[in-house]
Amino acid sequence: MSTEEHPAKKVKLEKIIGTHNGTFHCDEALAVFLLRRTRDYAGAGLKRTRDPAILDTCDIVVDVGGVYDEKTQRFDHHQRGFQEVFGHGFSTKLSSAGLVYKHFGKEIIANRFALDETLPKIETLWLKLYKEFIESIDAIDNGISQYPTEVKPRYRLRTDVSSRVGFLNPAWNESVDAQTVDAKFLQASAMVGGEFLNRLDYYANAWLPARDLVVAALNKRKEADPSGHIILFEQFAPWKEHLFELEETLAIPEAEKPIYVLYPDETANNWRIQAVPIAPESFESRKALPERWRGVRDDALSQLSGVEGCIFVHASGFIGGNKTKEGVLRLANLALKI
Repeated sequence: MSTEEHPAKKVKLEKIIGTHNGTFHCDEALAVFLLRRTRDYAGAGLKRTRDPAILDTCDIVVDVGGVYDEKTQRFDHHQRGFQEVFGHGFSTKLSSAGLVYKHFGKEIIANRFALDETLPKIETLWLKLYKEFIESIDAIDNGISQYPTEVKPRYRLRTDVSSRVGFLNPAWNESVDAQTVDAKFLQASAMVGGEFLNRLDYYANAWLPARDLVVAALNKRKEADPSGHIILFEQFAPWKEHLFELEETLAIPEAEKPIYVLYPDETANNWRIQAVPIAPESFESRKALPERWRGVRDDALSQLSGVEGCIFVHASGFIGGNKTKEGVLRLANLALKI
């Protein structure tokens, strides 16, 4: 007697993700990619349909079905009354991408780096990826403008990831048979998913280590000057974005916020002093370098300031240079008092 199990008795092993067929969008393309990065849905099959009977056979359904229910693994956002947001200060209505990321994002990030999901850095990355990558996909899919509709754009932006996914749909005069569209959907899912992973890798491997350096420098800033107004980095790190976020997180009093940042310019083998701007994208400084130093260079600047080794101070006063760490620290100390 054959030991092969009768086909009718075989247990379904492959889990199935369901989403709608027809024209696809960035949100469900990313949602499907993300689900396949989880433990439960790694290697899952995919059914693209609007047939409720077929969707009922799926283990999880995204962007179709009119139901949001984590217990039954249904993640649609089109139904009347749906107002789910990510929370944590974000107020944009979620799409299927945001829903999946909200529930599975920490697991996906932890899996990527083989880390414990409960580590603080996982939550930091989870929030950062939502802010920088997922939220705009949610907003675009839900028709939420980035700015008031009465403001006329100066140019068209059609190179964002949501637009690029949309352009992968067949044109009106191309074949729209299910096999062709499904193949293009998988192409779109791989594209947006690859960009998600690239962004995640950058934030984990470059952005987060820079943040750790800024945290350390902030905690030690009173060693550079008792006022706390000077931050000294022993190695260069992108600091602006982190500084403003951490000032808020650490509740640094206004009177103790940094005014000058000092760091080595490793390519030129000298040091820089930079005035902290009033906002990350602003050209206005909290306290620019002294007006009488601006636009002066080399020996003339050293004589004027009384600090040896000066190289320059920019005409706007936002940055200057000296040959040594001691030199930029002396310039910062003097600038605070002028």
